[in-house]
Formats: sequence, structure tokens, C-alpha cells
Amino acid sequence: MSPLFPREEFAARVAKARAAMAEAGAELLLIDHAEFLAWLTGYTVSETMYRAAFLPLEGEPWFVLRDLDAEPCRTACWFADILGFPDTAKPHAVMADEIRRRGLAKARIGADHASYGFTAATRDRLAALLPQARFVDLPQASDLLRAVKSPAEIGLIAQAAGIADKAMRAIAERARPGLSPRAAAAIAATCFLENGADTGETGPILPGIGDHEFLHGVMTAQPLGEGDILHVELIPKLRGYGARLMRPVLIGGDKRGLLPLAERLVALQDRQFAAMRPGALACEVDAVLREAVLREGLRPIYDNVTGYTLGLYGRTPRPSDFSGVFLPNARWRLEEGMVFHMYTTAGGLGFSESILIEAEVAGD
Repeated sequence: MSPLFPREEFAARVAKARAAMAEAGAELLLIDHAEFLAWLTGYTVSETMYRAAFLPLEGEPWFVLRDLDAEPCRTACWFADILGFPDTAKPHAVMADEIRRRGLAKARIGADHASYGFTAATRDRLAALLPQARFVDLPQASDLLRAVKSPAEIGLIAQAAGIADKAMRAIAERARPGLSPRAAAAIAATCFLENGADTGETGPILPGIGDHEFLHGVMTAQPLGEGDILHVELIPKLRGYGARLMRPVLIGGDKRGLLPLAERLVALQDRQFAAMRPGALACEVDAVLREAVLREGLRPIYDNVTGYTLGLYGRTPRPSDFSGVFLPNARWRLEEGMVFHMYTTAGGLGFSESILIEAEVAGD
């Protein structure tokens, strides 16, 4: 493996990170959020043992992690300063020693205090080891600095979307009575791996029942019957970059007369997509869909998001990125290059697309 993006792209990312550091008054940035690590360094790994990269205001960054992971890190990173430690070592102590060795023991150390890696235990341990340092919060920097995707990142997301399309077609072609959610997941997983996805992790594939509460249900091996709905959500990733696609797959005939509801949900969602332009307020985009669904009685209540940020995924406790969500109180604005997973559900039917925000063309 070699760096996924050219050095120039990483240089632009470093410049964005340093601008955030300067604004916060930080002299050194600690990076331990899995996706932020991948975005800024080219490499990420699970937190089996604590690992972090460090970016000074001047000079190249360095990475501190287990010896076992050091060689993959060296081949994936755009910089060469990789320090591995044995499993007998204390990761925080190794990092504190490196910070002291580099003359930064009294530095203002910036960190995203909302990072799931930067726990209270990590903060307290490093503070005890570096008593003259001061830790400075860069709120949500791990997510917000990555919000606008580069053309290269968008290209990977588009390839992942193509894998999702192929897998969805493969399931639909075999959708007949007797198919179970587990068997459908096996079809999708095989298609993912055959077409270059990072893993065979499929996303929720389960019966579409009730209103929208099925979305986070449990996969079963129970065969579906005539007129049942198989809810399929596909989440393929390519080099960490993911696309998502949700469809209700009808098993046999439409015994419950769901076609008019499906057509209406798709039409309302298309209106929402048309409103997704640079500068639009997220709450206004949300209202296009949410208010119409409620006004037309397609759902009795609508208390979940209608979309959220999409892009880079690491090995984290967070399967979805809610740093940018579409809700009635969401006051942030869309920007060109942002990517989102937009979805709607009602009556056991769920539809979604991966949406890229593009610049408006004259005449639109």
C-alpha cells in the first residue's frame, strides 16, 4: 500500500488543520480520532492500544503507535517519522517522552475533546506526564475539517456507490418468496468483495415492518413470504470511503398496495434533493421532506433525521457521522463538495441516496 492521495492533497489538509490550530492558539495538534488520522496522515488503525499522530505548527508530523502496526503505517503515510513501541510499553508515556524530546513539553497542545479517542483518562494521563503543557480544545475539528471532500475523495465515494448499485440489483434479481434477510445479506457481501469493497459488511438487511422502527432491527434467517418487504441498506466502503443506499425490495406481488406510498415518498425526496444547493440551510432542506410527509399523513410522527454526513469511516464506535444532520433546528449551511446520506421511511418502506453538493450551473 502507498499513500492514497498525492502529497499536494495532504499539504492542503495540513494547512486547514494548522489554520484551526492558529485560531485556537495551539502549538501542537494531537490527532487520535480514527477518520481524522486517516485524513491527515494517510493511515488509521483501531485503538487496541492508544495511538496518535502529532502535528506541529512548523515541520512534518509524527505518528506513535504499536510496533506491530508501524510498518503498515510507514507504507501508507506521506511522511516518514513513525515511532513504534512494544506492547510492554505505556503508550501515553512514550508519547509524552517524544513531546519532551522535541522541545514541546511546555506547548499548548490542541486536541478535539469530542474525539472518542481523547477520553478523560487520556487527557488526565497526558496532563500528569506533561505538567507544563496546556491542553486546548478544537471543538469537533476531527469531523468539521473533513466536511468538504476533494475530487479524489468524491471519486472513491462514487466508486463505492457503484458497488452498492450492483449489490442492490443482485438482491432484487433473487427476491422471491423464501428469501431470508440473512441470505440477501450473503448476496450483498459477496458482491461487495467481488467488486473491490474493503469488507463484506452490508448494513441492516431485515424485514420492513411497522412505520420506521425497523431500521435498526436485527437480521434474521426467517424466510419472507408473498407481499413482504425486505429492507436493504448497503454501506460499502472503498479505502475507507463509503456510500449508502436504502431500498425496499418487494417479495412477490404488492398485496398491501404499497406502490402509491413508495411513489409519493420518492417524489417528495426528489424535491428535497433539488433543494440541496450550496448555501442552503440544513433546516430548510429538511423541511421540504419532513413537513410534506407529516402534512400528507404518511407518518404520524417524524422525529429522526432526514440525512447526515457521509464520507470517510474508520474503525470506530460510530457507524454513522452525525457531525452534520438534517433536522428542524439545524442552522448550518451546505457547501460545494459536501456529501450526505439522505433517507426517508414510512409504512415499512425506506429509500435513500448518497448525495453530492455541486456548484450551481448558470441557468439552473
